[in-house]
Amino acid sequence: MDVLVIGAGVVGLAVARELALRGHGVIVAEATGGIGNGVSSRNSEVIHAGMYYPAGSLRARHCVQGRRMLYTFCGSHGVPHAKCGKLIVATNDLEQAKIEGIYEQGLMNGVEGLSFVTGDEARQLEPNLSCTGAVLSRETGIIDSHALMLALQGDLEAAGGAIAFHAPVQGITRNGTGWNVMVGGDDPTELTVDAVVNAAGLGAQALAGATEVYPAGRVPPLVLAKGNYFGCLGKPAFSRLIYPAPVDGGLGTHVTLDLAGRMRFGPDVEWVEQEEYAVDPHRAEGFYASIRRYWPGLPDGALVADYAGIRPKLTGPGEKAADFMIDGPTEHGLPGLVHLFGIESPGLTSCLSIAEDVAERLAAGT
Repeated sequence: MDVLVIGAGVVGLAVARELALRGHGVIVAEATGGIGNGVSSRNSEVIHAGMYYPAGSLRARHCVQGRRMLYTFCGSHGVPHAKCGKLIVATNDLEQAKIEGIYEQGLMNGVEGLSFVTGDEARQLEPNLSCTGAVLSRETGIIDSHALMLALQGDLEAAGGAIAFHAPVQGITRNGTGWNVMVGGDDPTELTVDAVVNAAGLGAQALAGATEVYPAGRVPPLVLAKGNYFGCLGKPAFSRLIYPAPVDGGLGTHVTLDLAGRMRFGPDVEWVEQEEYAVDPHRAEGFYASIRRYWPGLPDGALVADYAGIRPKLTGPGEKAADFMIDGPTEHGLPGLVHLFGIESPGLTSCLSIAEDVAERLAAGT
């Protein structure tokens, strides 16, 4: 097949690579001038183990399988990463019940390396921590996400694929046996391909709406959940990632580390109506309160506004978190078309597994 993949984020690149390795002709259409300039450049760079997601869900399946694939890929391609582990901590009885549920869910999802530790045992691992108990996840890690995307791009191009930058997609129409795609800005070009994969992240719903014959009722809502991050001045207090019990819309204001050992906190959850990435320094007040529940020693004035990202959610505040939505030919009946909606966390961890899934759906439905 000749396939057009829309979006050069981590999922789009992984999908394009997988299709090229299977012998298909692949072009990636990217609206900006580089790879990973959207959701993929504004996350925690965490390799998730897979214990948060409902058993049997796409998120559970692809996170667990994708994490295993990702560690193997990093090892074979020299992508910087570290399996540093993390603690999911409780500071009261209610939170203790929550993390016990996460532990049980992880076992159901087939997550390796999970164990309960008491508050004293957690403090032996991380002396600055304050908690009543914790779940230790040994398989959680961190990754250089840009290096990952460069490695995916390298494999794609070595297999004969290519990326077209500054190539926004304006519309997709059915031509009988394939698809005509209008690509470009002021002077667009029409490409004729056998298959189209929409991996446009925050732009996925708009592109689905611009796809002729794709039922409008299948396009899910796009709900924007902004996540703000704050850096932390001073020497790192932890050697592992520290996560509190989850909150509505996210996993709580947690401690992440980069590969140099620097700490940052976030993301929080700020429901917004439009894309904007400025971090309000005044949100630090809420961060201090959340963080001091498990790190009472956080000094005043240590937090500095860093960056923000937008989660492309399918559900809003107070609603049950939606699963990934991978809408392929078997679901909608149109050969050679896959739309990816709601690929938020753990999308980075899941990218290689999602790529296999998309390739199989295209093969089954063309």
